[in-house]
Parts: sequence; structure tokens; C-alpha cells
Amino acid sequence: MILDLVVLAADKSTEEAVHGLLGRPQAIGIRPIVYTIVRHPHKDPGCYHRPEGFLLPYAGDTDHALVIFDRAWEGVPEAEPQELGRHVEERLRPAWGDRARTVVIDPELEIWVWSDSPNVDKVLGWTGHEPPLRVWLEERGYWPRNALKPPNPKRAYLEALEEVRQQKSSSNFRNLAGTVGLSRCGDPSFTRLREILQEWFGRV
Repeated sequence: MILDLVVLAADKSTEEAVHGLLGRPQAIGIRPIVYTIVRHPHKDPGCYHRPEGFLLPYAGDTDHALVIFDRAWEGVPEAEPQELGRHVEERLRPAWGDRARTVVIDPELEIWVWSDSPNVDKVLGWTGHEPPLRVWLEERGYWPRNALKPPNPKRAYLEALEEVRQQKSSSNFRNLAGTVGLSRCGDPSFTRLREILQEWFGRV
């Protein structure tokens, strides 16, 4: 089968988020596409150090490849996200040419969770809970009032779930990506992802 896109994801949560996004192409501003997602068994370090072997089987019959991983992992090189991404794209160039791109999420996927959408409260089990999630995060020091995002997005995410006794689940990321207004997420890595997809699969 000819594919438009193969995505190499660092983990199940990233995979679920991408499924949620690609399941609403109109919201992203692209045409519907045929895609598949594969996960690297060595997670973020594997996506950075050894992406080529996992994507090579797709190079002949897939239009584009996308690698998505977090910047926050033990042993990550001291470099800006853009530079880390360029290193990965260089490894993919022999098989993919300019058809492969990388999105490095800084610091980690949970940064995409946080926006002012009421759907965040709903997905994380805060509907009807008092105080509202954003207020609770401010009161506990997890999200300073003037900050665009929590300084430690993963800790804020896990503490919020624990407060309402909600189980941690990778499906939360699919549900958020499938319901939250995408214009509400101003994170640079998310913006880069959307721009790449629009460049490749702009509406027809």
C-alpha cells in the first residue's frame, strides 16, 4: 500500500497524540492522508540516535517520514531542539532526501496538554471539580499566573491526575488532540508539526 506518511514516535503517548491530530485533518489544515505510526523500542534516545533503520523499509513507497521525540531524556546532547532535529534529518537523508523531517518537543509531550481549552479539564477528569484546574495549578505553584505553560509540564499533568484520582493513560493524549482547538496550542514544536503537515499535505 502506498502511504502518504510514516511517523516514528518515541512512545505510546506520542503515537496516540498523532492519531488524534491526523484524525481531524480539516482542523490541522490538510487533506485526509493515509499514514502509519511506528514506535521506537528505545524511545527518545532511539529516535535520535537510530531512526534510519526503522524508517528505511518505508522509503520506497511512502511519500514522507516524520520523527517525533522529546528533548528531555537522560544523556541528550546539549543542543537546541532545532539542532537535534537537523542531526536526525541528516541520518535520514541517504534514504529519504528532503522528504523527512523531525519534531523535537521541548521539554516533553505534556507541554502540548496545557491550553485554555475547557476540554483539558474534561479529559483530565476535572469537570465539576473545584477549584478549576488552572486555578488549582496556580495555587499549588505548578503554573505561575503569567507563564504561558507550566515550567514542568509533566509534573503538572501527573499531579492534576492524582488530585482527582484519574488514571494515567496514553489515551488522554489522543482525546486531547482530538478535541482541543488546535489554535489554542502555541507551543513551538506543535506549530512546527502543523507547518510541516501543511507544507506536505495542504488542502486540495
